[in-house]
Amino acid sequence: MRNPYDVLGVPKGASEAEVKKAFRKLAKAYHPDSNKDPKAKERFAEANTAYEVLGDKDKRGQFDRGEIDAEGKPRATGFEGFGGGRGGFDFENVQRGRGPAGGGMSDDIFSTLFGEAFRAGGAGPGQARGPARGEDVAAELTVTLEQVASDEKLRLTLPGGRGVDVMIPKGVVDGQTIRLRGLGGQAGPRAEPGDALLTIRIKPHDRFKVEGADLRVTVDLALEDAVLGGALRVPTLTGAVEMKIPAMTSSGRAFRLRGKGLPKKDGSRGDLIATTAIVLPSDADAALADYARQRREAKAGTA
Repeated sequence: MRNPYDVLGVPKGASEAEVKKAFRKLAKAYHPDSNKDPKAKERFAEANTAYEVLGDKDKRGQFDRGEIDAEGKPRATGFEGFGGGRGGFDFENVQRGRGPAGGGMSDDIFSTLFGEAFRAGGAGPGQARGPARGEDVAAELTVTLEQVASDEKLRLTLPGGRGVDVMIPKGVVDGQTIRLRGLGGQAGPRAEPGDALLTIRIKPHDRFKVEGADLRVTVDLALEDAVLGGALRVPTLTGAVEMKIPAMTSSGRAFRLRGKGLPKKDGSRGDLIATTAIVLPSDADAALADYARQRREAKAGTA
């Protein structure tokens, strides 16, 4: 696979936001559901794999240090024996053309060690190639904000009718695609299965607005509480909480409730920003009307 920076079209010093923006642009352009170009599926899978490496802070650091390859697999560090178990040779981790400490390893060495079948990664004369890998399949899962905020597993039916339980990853954003390894198509009884590329769609909420990991909500505030102060019940994704507001609180004033937003990748949570909206009494209030009238007359007298 190509260098993930080249795949996403970002420089090595790109910020997390720039990496995410580049990935979402490619995912939107090449998603198999909207782009019927035969090559779109391949480009979509390539972009998703690149984002799995660069979108994760730890994996990105490992890639930059040369510890993992462009697919997120550990690089081979040397030959420590060819048997099974610890010290065994792991074909999955060997990149053709690279050997210990990044040194060269030609196809001739592979041929000498393991026979002609390993030249150029294919079969030798008279030998059959290994079974092909199964195709990747695309699927979508629509979730609510409440489900994103919880740790519950969700039941998903993949193309072909297979049912699996999936956990929504922390820090997921609308439109993000995650790879479910080994849950794709099967090319044959001995073939490695493909992967399922699952695109997450977050359903719009009737009360909360999403801003990254933060949420915004508008809360009605009674006039008497706005003037005198008091306790205000604020809805959150996990149930209402009480918040104290000071006297003489105006409409449009914002209060931040820390840790009441959406989960982040690092396990912390964003905040909930509650904005007040003063609500006048629904019934006619003579005393309130007299007070307002007196205030108006007093202002007019000083003008």
